[in-house]
Amino acid sequence: MRDGESDALGLETLLEHLKNTRGFDFTAYKRTTLSRRIDKRMSAIGVESYAAYLDYLQVHQDEFTQLFNSILINVTSFFRDAEAFEFLRTQVVPKVITGSEASDGQIRIWSAGCASGEECYSVAILFVEAMGAEPFRERVKIYATDVDEEELGIARHASYTDRDIQDLPAEYRDKYFDRVNQRWIFKKDLRRSVIFGRHDVLDDAPISRVDLLLCRNTLMYFNHEAQAKIVHRFHFALREGGILVLGKAEMLLNFVGAFAPVDLKQRVFMKVRVENGAERLLVGYPEREERMTQAGPPGRLREISFDQDPTAQFVVDARSHLLLVNARARDLFGLNARDIGRPLQDLEVSYRPAELRSCIDEAHMRRQVVQLREVSWPTPGGEPRYFNVQVTPVVDSSEVPLGSKIIFTDVTRQHELQDELQRSKQELETAYEELQSTNEELETTNEELQSTVEELETTNEELQSTNEELETMNEELQSTNEELETVNTELHQRGTDLSRSNSFLGGILRSVPLAVIVLDEQLQVELWNEVAADLWGLRADEVRGRQFFGLDIGLPVEQLKQPIAGLMRHGDQRFEAEIDAMNRRGRQIRVRVQCGSIGPADHGRGIILLMQETARAGVPAPVRH
Repeated sequence: MRDGESDALGLETLLEHLKNTRGFDFTAYKRTTLSRRIDKRMSAIGVESYAAYLDYLQVHQDEFTQLFNSILINVTSFFRDAEAFEFLRTQVVPKVITGSEASDGQIRIWSAGCASGEECYSVAILFVEAMGAEPFRERVKIYATDVDEEELGIARHASYTDRDIQDLPAEYRDKYFDRVNQRWIFKKDLRRSVIFGRHDVLDDAPISRVDLLLCRNTLMYFNHEAQAKIVHRFHFALREGGILVLGKAEMLLNFVGAFAPVDLKQRVFMKVRVENGAERLLVGYPEREERMTQAGPPGRLREISFDQDPTAQFVVDARSHLLLVNARARDLFGLNARDIGRPLQDLEVSYRPAELRSCIDEAHMRRQVVQLREVSWPTPGGEPRYFNVQVTPVVDSSEVPLGSKIIFTDVTRQHELQDELQRSKQELETAYEELQSTNEELETTNEELQSTVEELETTNEELQSTNEELETMNEELQSTNEELETVNTELHQRGTDLSRSNSFLGGILRSVPLAVIVLDEQLQVELWNEVAADLWGLRADEVRGRQFFGLDIGLPVEQLKQPIAGLMRHGDQRFEAEIDAMNRRGRQIRVRVQCGSIGPADHGRGIILLMQETARAGVPAPVRH
């Protein structure tokens, strides 16, 4: 049985090796899916552990291709999920065309994770049907991307078999495809509007100013953090009001402020403008980098220095929404990018380690800095840490309040050195806690409500994750089924070839007027034709698999032992002799026996015997026709 901890370590080591040597970064993929796909390859080649498989990869370079094909599940077809494409045809495509006419008239479409191209060509057909071939060629560009170069090669050729195109309606097939050499080729004049390229949605810059973006059944393979990063890039890529289409197992649970649902059942969403500083929710959002560049070195220096400051600090705006938070504060209080833009009262840091809202109110009321001394913050190890909390009101030159800056200065070391002084202030701290008790009781109700909301969100995310897993397994099963169908076709062809060969061999043996006997390397009978059966009185099924020298026939086989042994040792010789024998009718005859070896020595030689009756008791040998 494999150890779970060592397996996890071995898997991470393998993924790091793939990233460093081949440039494929699978660390953002869901571990359950990755381990299942890699285990399938390991089982196919008979490897037990990830460490052993890593050694195998280093020796067998061609295994990388098999592994990547196994991980990158490319299951697609024309108009896959007919209900979704019908919604695109009736609702989305007309909306995109109408929206483009109100601007520059150009339509940009991005098919991310296009695999072998069936999806992007299906979308092209919908737009040609809606607007005509000539306007399509002039106005529409479809950018189809994937990380799998092998699948992109298939997509660029736009050449498909009868099986690939079986789900395509006949009228579309005849209208948009040409029949060439037993394959279906997408119309070349329409094919020019589709541009293929390798693109990693996690690392490469997104295509910009897109009207329609399709990324179906791709997000579900990534973990939550990677999904968030990809959706942020998609938000940047779309025009204002652009349409995003996901797979049926994918949702935008945490981006309700960035996308509005057009149809939840079909997973169609519209980009909306992000306001009130909420764009900071988008980690790695390209606009943020552009703002830093436009601000020049001084602005970049200020932002980086704030983020790298060793003192934990964050900024809230005039409405007490979290606006900025540096790296130290994120690590210390468990904040992340999703918390940017949220009301401070919804965050644990608003009351732990200190009640900040009343401090903020006090600071603005008094127009001066409010400080909290040596606030305790329990750590997982049990030893508390202590902070001095400083709340500073931020106002402009006209004394208009803009927000507040909260700084947490770690004074744990000073607290340890001044333990005697801290104990003397214990009564004062106790009095302070009693003064805050009333406010904490009110906060308890808010905490309970927030806890309920968080539990519901957790349950929803778990259901979404389970749905994604089921969809992933379904695609894996479909991929495996296609592989089995291919193997079955090959086996059927081989069976047909074998039947033809057997019929051909049988015809040859029936036409030969000689008794033909074939022995294997163990000198057991493998072949015994009808002439041999007629000559010696034993049928083929009676002698097959038996030792030739143990057969009770009228031929004195002992006389052939030495010549046959010589042929087994020296395959390039032949032996011929005439031997007196008795046929199946009990008559004395004379038989000419020819022996020769068959097969190479390193694979085990066999022996072929050709026998012909030459004379019988003074009677000339019969002539066989």
